[in-house]
Amino acid sequence: MASTTEPSIADVLKSAVRDAQDLVREEIALAKAEARQAVSRVGSGIAMLAGAAIAGLVGLILLLTAISWAISEVFGLPAWAGFGITTVVMLVIAGVLAMVGKRRMNAARAAMPRTVDTMKENMEWMRARTS
Repeated sequence: MASTTEPSIADVLKSAVRDAQDLVREEIALAKAEARQAVSRVGSGIAMLAGAAIAGLVGLILLLTAISWAISEVFGLPAWAGFGITTVVMLVIAGVLAMVGKRRMNAARAAMPRTVDTMKENMEWMRARTS
């Protein structure tokens, strides 16, 4: 006759703990694999965006070169004059963008006075409560 003994409570608990540990290990392994996959996708996306930025910059340079040549041809100017006009226009655009950007940065810095004031009040209140 085969004797069938039921496992003790300790054996059942040990088995449950082992199963839980295995489950946690497998979940961690799955999370690591998913994280690697996500990082790989983000990395390839960043590489594509960098490639697009470089291609866009090259395209802009070629467009400005064509505009420079066109200016010199249409107005009967020497090539250096067409390039000079294009350069001056681009420098003006860069200057305007820099000024607008600087104004926005200054405005953003000054946009948080209430937060700074309330943080100071909170610090003073905490000092008063702790002393």
